[in-house]
Amino acid sequence: MRFKASIQSINTFTKLTASLNSLGPLAWVKLSEEQVCFTIIPEQGTQVWAVLHIDAIFETISVQSAANNVINLEVPLVALNRALKSAVNATSANIRLTKKDNLPVLALTIVTTTSSNSHSAIPTATNNDDGFDPSFEQDFGGNRDTIVTQEIPVRVLAPDVVASLHEPQTREPDVHIMLPPLMQLKSISDRFTKIALGDGKTTKTRLELAANMHGCLKMSIRTDAMNISSVWTDLNNPDLDPNQVEGGEDGIAVHPSERMKLVGSADGRSEEGWAMVSSMNMR
Repeated sequence: MRFKASIQSINTFTKLTASLNSLGPLAWVKLSEEQVCFTIIPEQGTQVWAVLHIDAIFETISVQSAANNVINLEVPLVALNRALKSAVNATSANIRLTKKDNLPVLALTIVTTTSSNSHSAIPTATNNDDGFDPSFEQDFGGNRDTIVTQEIPVRVLAPDVVASLHEPQTREPDVHIMLPPLMQLKSISDRFTKIALGDGKTTKTRLELAANMHGCLKMSIRTDAMNISSVWTDLNNPDLDPNQVEGGEDGIAVHPSERMKLVGSADGRSEEGWAMVSSMNMR
């Protein structure tokens, strides 16, 4: 069993693991030469089934196993995210599956380049916030390459262990839309939450997210005493890919989103044409 890859988008990988970590401490990571899958199945709450093409994270990859060149790992997200954070300013980063004391680990090796002008002529020990010592340092001309390897303990999952895990079946979406910047969504959500928590008499809080096929997204918060909404307009409803829809072009013609195009409005004022999801917190 072998896995080795060079990381081409460290920022994307770091942000992904940070987001996943907020939903659960462990992830089932399924690796192949075509795609990488991240799955989180908590005892309760939101499940994650994320599938990324290899090019989204890795530049080159080699996956070899007796199970059709597929490797399944249980990965602690806190440790992986911490290691990736240290690689944000790296000139290159590689990750591989290896063993330490006969236990499987993911070894993340990063290379950073600094100017030797900023260091003394005599190399000295440096502090590392993550508690890992550089494997070795070499000076080349005016720059110094520092190579650091961090190890993340993992558990290799046998194929029969994950064979019973299947992504939940969901119906085709009524609406598909490109979201506004996530920081805007977070800012509005935080503001709504603060308003709701400020009402000491509130016992139920419902957060609703709705969208239509005319480029509108609406975020609302409802309590016993108030109803506040914020609406975005002029967002993009992307065209569906016939290769991703059952039935191809014919499937798109009868897709639920096509019917939703016939109702609603582009200014977000119509009560029709909205597809909504909501969550409720009770205090």
